[in-house]
Amino acid sequence: MINTKIYKEVYSLSEKLMVAAKKDNVEAFESLYAELKAICVDNENTDKDHPEQWETLADFTEDLTEAVAGYGKALQKATAINSKDHMSSIAFSMATLQLALGETEAATKNLQDAKTSANKVADKDLKKEIDDLLKTLTAD
Repeated sequence: MINTKIYKEVYSLSEKLMVAAKKDNVEAFESLYAELKAICVDNENTDKDHPEQWETLADFTEDLTEAVAGYGKALQKATAINSKDHMSSIAFSMATLQLALGETEAATKNLQDAKTSANKVADKDLKKEIDDLLKTLTAD
């Protein structure tokens, strides 16, 4: 379970990051992103480390290759604690970026892993998104 204080900080930063992005406020976005990254780095390999903070960081990483690497780190941490919710959402997000980068094989594997993890979660919308995207990739 994610530390409540850290969850609130990460959630608050993500809201502020979305506002900065909508307003095209690069300076504010970069400052907030640096704060979020510092939380992740400061908590890494401690009892406060959690995949959700890494997933959020990847969500706001503008360079797609860096974002995929960030999702990879988040996925490792989710797998380590066997968090099916995080494993499925992270693998799905990672796959969508891999598709944008033309990495179809890696994306397909992540979607298959996401589908397996999603069997144990309640989020029907996520399950459908995974299934729909996987069907389009394997239809050929």
